Amino acid sequence: MARTAASGDSRKRGSIRARGNSLQVRVYAGVDPVTGKPAYLTETVRGTDKAAHRAANKVMTKLQAQVDGQRSASTSVSLSYAIDEWLRTADIESTTRHGYVGYIERSIRPTLGDIPINKLTARMLETFYGELRRCRIRCSGRPFVEHNAEGEHDCGKLKCRPHKCKGMAPSSVRQIHSIISGVLNAAVRWDWITSNPARIAQRPKQTPPQPDPPSPAEAARLVEKAFALDEDWGTLVWLVMTTGIRRGEVCALRWSRVDFDEGIVEIRRSYTTLRGVGTEKDTKTHQMRRIALDTETTVLLREHLARCQQRYEALGVQWNADSYVFPGTRGNDPSVPYPPDAVSSRYKKMAKRLGIDTHIHALRHYSATELLTAGIDLRTVAGRLGHGGGGATTLRVYAAWVAAADRKAAEILGSRMPRVNRGGE
Repeated sequence: MARTAASGDSRKRGSIRARGNSLQVRVYAGVDPVTGKPAYLTETVRGTDKAAHRAANKVMTKLQAQVDGQRSASTSVSLSYAIDEWLRTADIESTTRHGYVGYIERSIRPTLGDIPINKLTARMLETFYGELRRCRIRCSGRPFVEHNAEGEHDCGKLKCRPHKCKGMAPSSVRQIHSIISGVLNAAVRWDWITSNPARIAQRPKQTPPQPDPPSPAEAARLVEKAFALDEDWGTLVWLVMTTGIRRGEVCALRWSRVDFDEGIVEIRRSYTTLRGVGTEKDTKTHQMRRIALDTETTVLLREHLARCQQRYEALGVQWNADSYVFPGTRGNDPSVPYPPDAVSSRYKKMAKRLGIDTHIHALRHYSATELLTAGIDLRTVAGRLGHGGGGATTLRVYAAWVAAADRKAAEILGSRMPRVNRGGE
């Protein structure tokens, strides 16, 4: 049985029809701008009696008002289609895009890809996030063996093992949420949906940063070992330790950005590799910054420059001011920078031989914490690190060391206060 309003265009007015023990309200919402097919708003009302029909008429009036006010979803394309369009149009750096595609293909598309974007809800997203936190492959919870090959094979040789649930880290789930939210924000801008459900969906809380810098004694051992291995390598480790610049930034540094007279180094670019191909890009915060160098660091860089020039002259290699400060290919080609991954790997191996569990990025933490502990103001430290927000990021990451510096400041101020006689003393 179908019932359509008597007046006006029947397709525009909509219809109410029986579907088993319920009524389906259907209102024409125009042509889908993406698929070119007719689009309809539908809603189900339980029951088929007179009361259900009255409720269905109210629902139809509500849906018609949505269409008239252009508040209805204008397309029912899948999330997978929207993701493809977003990736095609979004301005995303290559390394970031590579990471996004990994999350999309492994987690988002297999689970939510076929769902129409106008049917996606905050509840669906929160359920999805919860499943990922329980098990990254969203298993059924029943025991099974994770096979490393398809078809018949010898599990013993391939080391196939019983599956053990391993939840995805909160930071990874937050990254997935960010991707989905970005896609749906674009869908809102394109008038494909009226609102973004990811805006109200709860995501895992962000884990507080826990920087673990080496101690001053460990830092001394690390830099001493670096110079013992190689003067060029020791200079690189020293520069990162004293300036707190990022790994990619030290690899992208050119001699034209080192001002020996002023004792300043300009950080303008970062270097990254993806699938073996290296590229220069903007810094992480897309900002240029100038970092003051101490006298010892300036002397070390002058000596490093002299060594480089002598080496290139002996090899017959041309050098100019745009040459990289720390070249790759064993330092023999000034036009190729030291690969960031190679820097991390070499530093990790060096620290392991010393019995120190650390990584190259921890030197950035060392620089920041030493400055804060010495009482340097937060804005200056943030400027050297390249943090945005006027020091908000620095405060969030290094809150414990800021508190220690604040305690030191209080003691200094207290010691300088005039003594007051109390109680007639």
